[in-house]
Amino acid sequence: MRVPTPFADTVATVRAALAEQGFGVLTEIDVRATLRAKLDVGMEDYLILGACNPKLAHRALSIHRQIGLLLPCNVVVRTDNDATVVEAVDPDILVAHTQQPALRPIAEEARAGLAAALEAVVKRCAAPA
Repeated sequence: MRVPTPFADTVATVRAALAEQGFGVLTEIDVRATLRAKLDVGMEDYLILGACNPKLAHRALSIHRQIGLLLPCNVVVRTDNDATVVEAVDPDILVAHTQQPALRPIAEEARAGLAAALEAVVKRCAAPA
């Protein structure tokens, strides 16, 4: 989804919206800074947030220990011309990759939480300041 707000403001909004849905940010990868430091390559603002809902993660790990390979759920915030783009991984990958049907309800809860967070971001970023 695209929003008209500046990158830094959008990142703060995404963090707050994720927290409201029970997701914490466990990891943060500043791709722009990393590529600049390691390869001396420039690119637009690009941040990967590793979002995790501890209750859902615990349930998933209790079913299939290897699910940790697919956790946390990545949320990307990046600039694209005059807008900021926010994208989230589809948690259905948990079920598709592992072929563990017992993970389906967890993936559905994670998808609903991420979707609600993204909807909140759109509303907040579209609201007049």
